Amino acid sequence: MTPPRASRAYDAVIVGGGHNGLVAAAYLARAGRSVLVLERLGHTGGAAVSTRPFAGVDARLSRYSYLVSLLPPKIVRDLGLDFRVRARTVSSYTPAERHGRPTGLLVGGDERRTRESFAALTGADREYAAWQRFYGMTGHVARRVFPTLTEPLPTRDELRRRIDDEDAWRALFEEPVGVAIEEHFADDLVRGVALTDALIGTFADAHDPTLRQNRCFLYHVIGGGTGAWDVPVGGMGALTDALAGAARAAGAVLATGHEAVRVDTDGTTAEVTYRTADGEGVAAARHVLVNAAPRELAALAGQAPPAPAEGAQLKVNMLLTRLPRLRDPAADPREAFAGTFHIAEGYEQLAAAYADAAAGEPPAAPPSEIYCHSLTDPTILAPDLAERGLHTLTLFGLHTPARLFAHDNDAVRDELLKATLAQLDAHLAEPLADCLATDADGRPCIEARSPLDLERDLRLPGGNIFHRELSWPHAAEGTGRWGVETGQPNVLLCGAGAVRGGGVSGVPGHNAAMAVLEHG
Repeated sequence: MTPPRASRAYDAVIVGGGHNGLVAAAYLARAGRSVLVLERLGHTGGAAVSTRPFAGVDARLSRYSYLVSLLPPKIVRDLGLDFRVRARTVSSYTPAERHGRPTGLLVGGDERRTRESFAALTGADREYAAWQRFYGMTGHVARRVFPTLTEPLPTRDELRRRIDDEDAWRALFEEPVGVAIEEHFADDLVRGVALTDALIGTFADAHDPTLRQNRCFLYHVIGGGTGAWDVPVGGMGALTDALAGAARAAGAVLATGHEAVRVDTDGTTAEVTYRTADGEGVAAARHVLVNAAPRELAALAGQAPPAPAEGAQLKVNMLLTRLPRLRDPAADPREAFAGTFHIAEGYEQLAAAYADAAAGEPPAAPPSEIYCHSLTDPTILAPDLAERGLHTLTLFGLHTPARLFAHDNDAVRDELLKATLAQLDAHLAEPLADCLATDADGRPCIEARSPLDLERDLRLPGGNIFHRELSWPHAAEGTGRWGVETGQPNVLLCGAGAVRGGGVSGVPGHNAAMAVLEHG
């Protein structure tokens, strides 16, 4: 779409049509503001999209981001979104070998089955009781912190008083989370399952003194006030399609194929220069909201960009003709893959993988987690595929920092993919390769993306899925009232790099819109 002539001034120009930019556009347009969204790609949605990655196969996969936890229901209600999520029947399954026999830990289904699974794996009730205490603590924190995400930033002391649990505050905000995990749990596998939430897209050790793992852990356990991670019905693109529809219905102009290349401002008014296939144009605005990484904002403003925060994940999408059978005779694949299927994620395995990658080598046993979207939501598959029993698998690999791929991205990605699938195959009764579907050209339906691929495709500096290191959800020096403020009063950051950004939440978009509306 071609926007109106550059001579027109908008109340807000939003750079980037990802989900946060669309949230901001919808809120502002519904408040009667004139809004222009400039999106570089030929479609909106950013990393929260559904695509058909395999030639001739009608399966719409959530290609990059894939689960929902941090999206406040308030945003869905406020914007009247036709968007739903479904709870997964199982939280997680972790295969293991004990005493020479395949077994595993099932979390979910119901309390009795979970308790029995803990007892069967560990030989006693202690670890299950510890699990209840640990996640009772995180649940308390979630109920106190999650509602604050769409409010003005609390101070650190205000958030501490709101949580009102000094043990929880110490465990999550002051000491490395590895301390609390080791205090609560004795079993290596149970410790590892608990730790994984601290490492999703974050390259850190359990005892990293910077506490970057704590910040990651916190955002993974507070979503919805419960920490549950749900499946978006119709795939992640269903959310961004609904947001785009809401923004358009309210009067926002969504201009795809328009790449912002410069932002000029005197603090009161601004101009955004953009490039299209036909040349350059300029849009004037009272406010500019940048739904891109802080590094990209610096480049747009002609400032020296900060160093990129290194991404550390391997994302793999697959389509299977059937779910593979497991070596654990008690495990039903339809349950095991419905939740998060942990691979090579024992506590010591995670430490070893981190040590390998920190030394500049791909992990010898790459850790990863997998889930099957189509078990919970088959609507992403064409009816004939669902009837034939095909299923999707999404794999997210840990401890694969961008530095590992710098020498030869393609070769290292292929090597890591092979090693990662070998870790999975060790727990299967049949090779995963035997279960892969093929596309219209006869190629296996599997694709992998490294941090460098994400940097190239989505302009994520360093391939970091959070745009930069995650922040604490409270005010700090220079964060501003909403956590979206920049050095210019009429230029705001509405992407994942804002305070309380990261994940598919819409929170930075909401908060940037609130800051604009408060400004008048």
